[in-house]
Amino acid sequence: MSRFYFGDSRSNSSDDEDNLDTLPFATPLQRSDFLAPNFSPSTYLSTLSNRHQTLEDLRSELRSRSQLLSKELLDLVNSNYQDFLNLGNSLHGGEEKVEEVRVGLLGFRKEVNSLRDVVEQRELEVAQLLQERRDTRQKIEVGRRLVDYDARLKELESELVIESAGKDTIILGGEVSDSDEDEDEDEEDEGSYGVSITKLRRNVVQYQLILGLQKTLSEHPLITAQAPRIAKVRSTLLMDLSTALQQAKNAGAAGSGRIMKIMKIFADMEESAEAVKVLKSLKTSQ
Repeated sequence: MSRFYFGDSRSNSSDDEDNLDTLPFATPLQRSDFLAPNFSPSTYLSTLSNRHQTLEDLRSELRSRSQLLSKELLDLVNSNYQDFLNLGNSLHGGEEKVEEVRVGLLGFRKEVNSLRDVVEQRELEVAQLLQERRDTRQKIEVGRRLVDYDARLKELESELVIESAGKDTIILGGEVSDSDEDEDEDEEDEGSYGVSITKLRRNVVQYQLILGLQKTLSEHPLITAQAPRIAKVRSTLLMDLSTALQQAKNAGAAGSGRIMKIMKIFADMEESAEAVKVLKSLKTSQ
């Protein structure tokens, strides 16, 4: 005999416990509950927690429900057996259609593979063109630096020739250079010295710029070939600075300020050791 429970067992009286067999049966499970689109067994069982029925009786009822559904499914198949046979006969000859679809898919796959190969080839070509573009830009940049390097070197060589010529003005095409006129004014301000501090400073700055360009192009064969020219420029600059230092030294106290300026130019040229050597030779000669 099944036993049924109402409410909390702690609130039941002793008389109710003695008369459990007299309680009514639980209502049967509703068929519509199993037909819900989002039916979930665990969720459905959780809704039966308040059902007045033992667990064994619930299991028995669910098994009966499962057997009933299996029987209904079997009856449905038997009653529509002829329709199932007709459906099979209507599908006769579908192998050709399937084969046509399979062949079409194989052809489509072949076309996709061909397009993929073309895309990969284009990708390689684009990558090569981009690399060539980068290489070309790099070569153009190197060419610009080389042109700038050569132009600055020629300009400095020209300036050093002007200095070494020892002339106050240089005639170019029958005219006097404006920069030479400015330098003459500087020399007048500096007194009777033959070498202008302004020219020396400007030439050293240009020399440092050339050396900076040379470092960025150190591996280029053209830069290597200019080594004799750079050596000549350096020696000429040091000679001009040495001459200017000697003139300032000979001026005595009046040339002390000029000596400091020339020493600063030596330092800017990173040739302080040469300046010390010149000063020592001047002391020895005195």
